[in-house]
Amino acid sequence: MRNRLARICLLASALVLTPTLAIGQGKQPAAAAAKKGGDAKDAKKEVKEVALEEEADAGPVTAGQMTEEAAQAKRLFDGERWAEAAVILKRVVDGETGDDEGNKQIAQYHYAISLYRLQFFQASYAIFSEIAEKPNHIKFNETLLWLSKLATQLPEPADIIERVGKYKTDQIARFNNPQQRDLYWQLNYLLGRYKYRNRNYEEAISLFERVDPKSRYFVQAEFFSGISYVQLRKSVPAVKAFDRIITALDEGVEGVEDESRMRDLAYLSTARTFYSASVRLDDNGVPKIDAKKLSAAVKYWNRVDVGSEYWLDALFEESWAYFMAGDYPHALGNIHTIESPYFPNAFYPEADVLKAVIAFTICQYDDATTIVARMKKRYEPIQKELLAVLNRPAFKGEGGEQAFFNFLKDVRSGKGNLSPAIKPIVENALSDRQLLRNLEYVRVLDEEEARFKKAPPSFRSSPVGGDVTDALTFARDLAVRNAGTLARERYQRYLDELAEHLRNASKILIDITAAQRNQLDQQVVSGQLTKEESLTYGVVKPDDEHVLWPFDGEYWRDELGFYRQVVTSKCSK
Repeated sequence: MRNRLARICLLASALVLTPTLAIGQGKQPAAAAAKKGGDAKDAKKEVKEVALEEEADAGPVTAGQMTEEAAQAKRLFDGERWAEAAVILKRVVDGETGDDEGNKQIAQYHYAISLYRLQFFQASYAIFSEIAEKPNHIKFNETLLWLSKLATQLPEPADIIERVGKYKTDQIARFNNPQQRDLYWQLNYLLGRYKYRNRNYEEAISLFERVDPKSRYFVQAEFFSGISYVQLRKSVPAVKAFDRIITALDEGVEGVEDESRMRDLAYLSTARTFYSASVRLDDNGVPKIDAKKLSAAVKYWNRVDVGSEYWLDALFEESWAYFMAGDYPHALGNIHTIESPYFPNAFYPEADVLKAVIAFTICQYDDATTIVARMKKRYEPIQKELLAVLNRPAFKGEGGEQAFFNFLKDVRSGKGNLSPAIKPIVENALSDRQLLRNLEYVRVLDEEEARFKKAPPSFRSSPVGGDVTDALTFARDLAVRNAGTLARERYQRYLDELAEHLRNASKILIDITAAQRNQLDQQVVSGQLTKEESLTYGVVKPDDEHVLWPFDGEYWRDELGFYRQVVTSKCSK
């Protein structure tokens, strides 16, 4: 038990972030099956395929003559009798057979493989994690292969990336051969993700660049490469990385889970990169706009498909670009689309801030004041209700993460017991993909537990069964806490953003008061602003493919994204 607990505690560092059981000679899953019907030599073939160093050269520990019990375990392992082998290998690992440290380490490696073959992936991962912590372990290098296999069996929150981060690029480079090229590309991607997580962006980019376009990880590698360049404030290579995603998708790259989503993400990321690069502050802190880059940003926002989950985000972000370009009618027209009844669950309080800013900019102070007042009347009660939910006693103190995890599941299943005013807001807050991956991880662990319960009673009650149970229990508890913590953070972020938008709205009221006083002084000196001095924005001149159709209060789906609003500036010259 003490050894089991030590192994489980070690696994905690790897989780801090994101078919029927076949026993003995039963059928193995296709992805994990070794060749059947062969002799012991055949069974060793897969292990030896990635033998990066001879066992005697892997570190200071060496393996001497194994005991008869260890030899029996090895024969069972070579014969692919995984369950029987695991029971004896466990005895070797725990020191009950009297084998030396070298043979115990070899047994530990084979024990982890046996659990993998039995589809107890979490228990297998716990043991491989322990090996990955010891660079001098006899099977340290070979373990890298199995970590890559586990990365396809366990969701990202299992945090196999952290284990791969224990290895160096030269250890990964040993897989750069024709037989293991796919594995080489995958490991570069995983190690790149580890470097990215730790803000080593230059190293991350170098690793992502080694992922070949033929790899199923190429698109993901290019995406994180682009984001890494953004973090380094290098917009040109960032845009090139996002463009390579589009090219790869156009050329039919394989292995991408959701091609349309990745395409839209590439467009959205490119637009954001151009927009960020288009706005620069001069020495006096005054923003200077690069019109070409701003125009490029708008072009890519417009490429996001109207059916995409990111379309409204693109439309709203584009509104700020139009504002920066002085195209107020286009900016307000986009907001008009977002506020249409076709998107009842859309949550864009910042849209009111932008409308108020535009009204303030063109000196429509009464309109700006009205917009802010309506915004506060609508969103302050929502803010209060959201805060009341977050402050429920169940979410505080010990057990709060578990309670919020249960709340997350209830919200996802439509049973969150929320008022209609905040229900869509909370659902949006708790729907990001990282949260969903955490839920998926808990589901995978539950499925593995169900497989374990179908194992023979003698296996379940053995020390091996204890290892499996401990690994699953610990991993699930930690996964639930992590998911609950992450869900609470997402919820809090929505609240914080809403509070920030309301503060910005209040600041606009202060600016309006100051501007009105100054305007009054000007009017005393120079008289009232005349009609001729007003500047009208948004006189729409349709081309041969479009017609002008005044909005009469009724929305039409095919008009979404094409609205323009005529506005008039009352600012004096």
